[in-house]
Amino acid sequence: MTHAPDSLIATHLARSRAAMERAADDAAMLASAERIAATIIAALRGGHKLLIVGNGGSAADAQHIAAEIVGRYKQERPAYAAIALTTDTSALTAIGNDYGFDQIFARQVEGLGARDDVLLAISTSGRSPSILNALRKARERGLVTIGFTGARGLAMAELCDELLVAPSDDTPLIQQIHLATAHGICETIEAALMRDES
Repeated sequence: MTHAPDSLIATHLARSRAAMERAADDAAMLASAERIAATIIAALRGGHKLLIVGNGGSAADAQHIAAEIVGRYKQERPAYAAIALTTDTSALTAIGNDYGFDQIFARQVEGLGARDDVLLAISTSGRSPSILNALRKARERGLVTIGFTGARGLAMAELCDELLVAPSDDTPLIQQIHLATAHGICETIEAALMRDES
C-alpha cells in the first residue's frame, strides 16, 4: 500500500528518518552523549542526583527521562536518584506568581540542588529564560550542568559543562533526537550501574 503523495504524515516520518540518520552519523553529538552518560554515572555512583528541566514538550521529556532513571529503563535494578522539576504544580505556580515564570526552575535548583548534583536542562531553542536562569543558579551552587538543544541553541554552551546539540533547527525533530539520544544515555547508565551491583 502506498501513501498519498501529499501525505503530511509520510512527509514527517521521512523527515524524522533523515534527522535520525544525521544524528546517528554526527560524531560530535555522539561523543557529547557518551560524555554526558559518563558524567551522570559518576554523579549517581557518588550518591548525587540528577535534576531535569524543560518547557512544553521538553518538560514532558524531562519527566520521561526521570522516570527511566528512578523506575527502570529495560532491566530490573535498584532505583537511581532523578527529579523532573517540571511536575510540582504548587511549586511552579507559587514561584511563577511570586518571582516570575523565568525563575520557576532556578528557585527549585536553589532549594533542591547540591554541589556535584547534575542539572540536565533541555531547550530546543537554547534561549528560554527559565532554562538559562536554572543553569546560572546551578553553576552558582556547584552543580554539573548539561544542556540539550538544537542547531541554533549554542548560546547555552557558556553555561553548560556538556552540551548536546541535535543536528536540526526544527523543534519537533530536535525533540525526537533528544528523546532517542536520552534513551541511549539511560541504557548506558543502567548497564554501567548494574555492573557495579554484580
